[in-house]
Order: sequence, then structure tokens, then C-alpha cells
Amino acid sequence: MPALPMRVMLRDGREVVLREICGADKAAVLDAFHHLSAESRHSRFMAAMRELPEDLLESTTHPLPAREFVLVAAGSEDGHEALFGGARFVRQAGHACEFAVTVADNWHGSGLGRQLMQVLLEVARARGYRQMMGYVLASNTSMRALAHRLGFADEACPQDPTLRIVTCPLAEPAPGAAS
Repeated sequence: MPALPMRVMLRDGREVVLREICGADKAAVLDAFHHLSAESRHSRFMAAMRELPEDLLESTTHPLPAREFVLVAAGSEDGHEALFGGARFVRQAGHACEFAVTVADNWHGSGLGRQLMQVLLEVARARGYRQMMGYVLASNTSMRALAHRLGFADEACPQDPTLRIVTCPLAEPAPGAAS
């Protein structure tokens, strides 16, 4: 299991600290949400959202340790700590978990999504999950490409043609996990 918090250098030279979320992050989560573009909000929540519902904010900042894990990428911005991305998984039936990831618009292409996903995969594997899965908009080609590079299969969602289901077995380290 990765030792958190951990400082990582992204491919664009910026550094962030990856750490577990905490209750004190509520204001930073709201600030990060309000800085997301409408397109990024739609990609993450699969709906047009102008505000983050209080129950979702609460569950994000207070995950249940036995069934959830939430990771954030934090750093300094304008003299205060800000969140630039986050990833989470939630236990599903059997030994599976479902993931979600969000990266601030001005951090797209930096490698932050890959770093978040690699740590998420390691934590899920260490906690005994055998599969990670997620629902991704078919139009979200960058997330689908990242999932493919990390060893996820990508299949059509039978209930919704606008969605893809990406799945990754966790028995072995994901491809590219060491890079």
C-alpha cells in the first residue's frame, strides 16, 4: 500500500501532494467544484450540476473507511492550500469497487489523472479488491485512453449507449504502474 501523504512530480514539472481527504477539506472541495468547467462537471457527474449537493459533499469529505477511499491532490495556490484533483472508490458487490476521478481543468494533460488512478489501484489492491470498474462517458476519450493504458477493458454499457464500462482486474499490478 502506498505511504500517504506522498509528494509527486507531474510530467509538466508541477508538484502535488497526494493524501487522503479529511473533513476539513469541505471548503476546498467546494472551491474546486466551482472552478470546474460545465464540461468537466458533466464528465464527472454525468449530469449538469451547478451546485454540489450537501449529501455528496458530506460523503466525499467523510468516507466510510470500511467501504470507501477518497484521495486528493493538494498544493499551494495563491498562498493557501487548494485541491487540484481527486479520486475515489466505493465497494460494490463481491470483491469489486467502483472508481471516479476528477482533475481541475487547468491540470488536464499534466499526468495528475494517471497519478491519482495509480494510487487508487494500489490502495484497492492492498485492501483485497479483485476488480475496479467505472462508468465513463463514451465521449470522454481522455479518460478512456488513460483507463486503457492502465489495463482496463472498455465495453459498451448495455443500459445506456452514451456510457462505457471500464474494468480492471486487481490480482496483478496494473500495466505501467511503475512508470
